[in-house]
Amino acid sequence: MAIQTLYTAATGMESMQTRLDTIANNLANVNTTAFKRDRANFEDTFYLHHKLPGAEDADGQRTPTGIHVGLGSRVTSTQSDFRQGTIDTTNKDLDLAIEGAGFFQVRDPLTQQILYTRAGNFSLNADGQIVLSSAGIGRLIEPAIQVPPETVKIEVSPQGIVGYLTQDNPNLQQAGNIELAQFANPEGLLKLGENLYAPTDASGQAIVGQPGAAGLGQVRKGALEQSNVEPVRELIDLITTQRAFEMNSQAVQAADQMLQLVANLRRF
Repeated sequence: MAIQTLYTAATGMESMQTRLDTIANNLANVNTTAFKRDRANFEDTFYLHHKLPGAEDADGQRTPTGIHVGLGSRVTSTQSDFRQGTIDTTNKDLDLAIEGAGFFQVRDPLTQQILYTRAGNFSLNADGQIVLSSAGIGRLIEPAIQVPPETVKIEVSPQGIVGYLTQDNPNLQQAGNIELAQFANPEGLLKLGENLYAPTDASGQAIVGQPGAAGLGQVRKGALEQSNVEPVRELIDLITTQRAFEMNSQAVQAADQMLQLVANLRRF
């Protein structure tokens, strides 16, 4: 059984390595706009059943318990936590935060695919269109919203109505409406990096609506949602993961010592 212990402990070390990678990514994104922390989930693997519960013993009696040995653990999934992050006031016209459920929609200029994000650090491109800038690529907000070059101020209502003021006209003029999307299972979204998500069969199709309606959150102008990573919690998880990794490595050492004793029996 010492041989099996080596493999079983190795699965535990591999599982803890995945958890450590997840924690490291959470800590690396502690200041990333609207980042949602991940959690690694685990399950036990197969069992060797030497005796099944309820089997008859030599006297014909049913045994209340059996004899089984587990073969380790494995990672089943990494699950995103979509709880609201702290709202930070920036007072910039095109910094937008979602208070509640929902995602902004942006269109990728290369694939024309609609992607989703909680990050609302928008800006204007050379044509006056509202875009989400990431990695040097300006992704147009969907539906597209454009303001004229003479715009001096942009207003966004909690319901996503975008208006603008010009020097020649003191009256607020409407440029368009921001629409939000929600999913039946947001944890099933595919993380693409750059604060972007893509829908999958697990997430379901996007349900688009006006901010503040049908369970969607409202838009707050001049603010950004911060990462929901809690550094203290992550550091505690980091310590417990390290200790669990060490304990599995000690099981490997103990199995190795037992194998050495067995190998040396012929000398006695």
